[in-house]
Amino acid sequence: MAEHSGSLRVIIAAIAGNVAIAICKFGAALVTGSAAMYSEAIHSTVDTGNELLLLFGMRRADKPPDAEHPFGYGLQLYFWVFVVAVMIFGLGALVAFYEGVEKILHAEPARYVVVNYIVLGASLVFEAGSWFVAFREFRHQRGRLGWLEAVRRSKDPTVFTVLFEDSAALIGLVIALIGIALAEILEMPRLDGIASLGIGVVLAATAAFLAYESQSLLTGEAVHPEVRAEIERIAKTAPGVVGTNQVLTMHFGPHEVLAALSLDFDDRRSAADVEAAVSRIEREIKAAFPEVTRVFVEAKDRNAPSQTETPV
Repeated sequence: MAEHSGSLRVIIAAIAGNVAIAICKFGAALVTGSAAMYSEAIHSTVDTGNELLLLFGMRRADKPPDAEHPFGYGLQLYFWVFVVAVMIFGLGALVAFYEGVEKILHAEPARYVVVNYIVLGASLVFEAGSWFVAFREFRHQRGRLGWLEAVRRSKDPTVFTVLFEDSAALIGLVIALIGIALAEILEMPRLDGIASLGIGVVLAATAAFLAYESQSLLTGEAVHPEVRAEIERIAKTAPGVVGTNQVLTMHFGPHEVLAALSLDFDDRRSAADVEAAVSRIEREIKAAFPEVTRVFVEAKDRNAPSQTETPV
């Protein structure tokens, strides 16, 4: 997992923080009877499971190609990120909604509220540390891009998944703290349940965003238009190429891209010349973009019917 060293560091930091936080939150929820605290405990437990799934996905994605998967297992990482999104919604958000409704319908004052404040304060410290590790790695990866653009363009979803999970966790902690405090000050236990509903909304929104981003990668996302344009330029400048018919690309993983080019060569060129040009194109593309691990070039007359055309 050498190429995933930054992502691995982020995930391990998140697991360490979430395990400690989950134990503290469950203890506080049992002592105080707070719905918001119980929802937060489930939240941290789900996050821990999610990070373990990401580690499993990274391990699966690193498997070398074989006869059944000739392009490797890189897409498995995107699949497990999608599973993480389902977990956040299915276990985190739905449990938070259930606990919130239950607390509103059967409101009882929380006991030993000071325990909640101590645990929430400690959780904020642990979660902020995990968030900072993920934030620092994501800032390094994004370069000069804007935050949202960096997420949209990133093909390694592990770091921004942990970053969004930790961001949701911090927001959830603040909501829980406000809800528990207002429930005590105003003597309105239902506010504890409302806080749990708020945590559920945050988790549902996080799950929806991660699911959208991961499904785009899982269903065969192309490289960025700028990269595609440069690949086409390299092909056009090769000796004997008189035109490009198609330039197709697809991510099979964060660091594995397939490029398939259909090029029109000068008919006067010999087969040896065409082979030399193809070798040059492949070499220059891989030198410019190391993530492009496979390049396939088809020599085809641009006037010939394509696969989607019916000859007359």
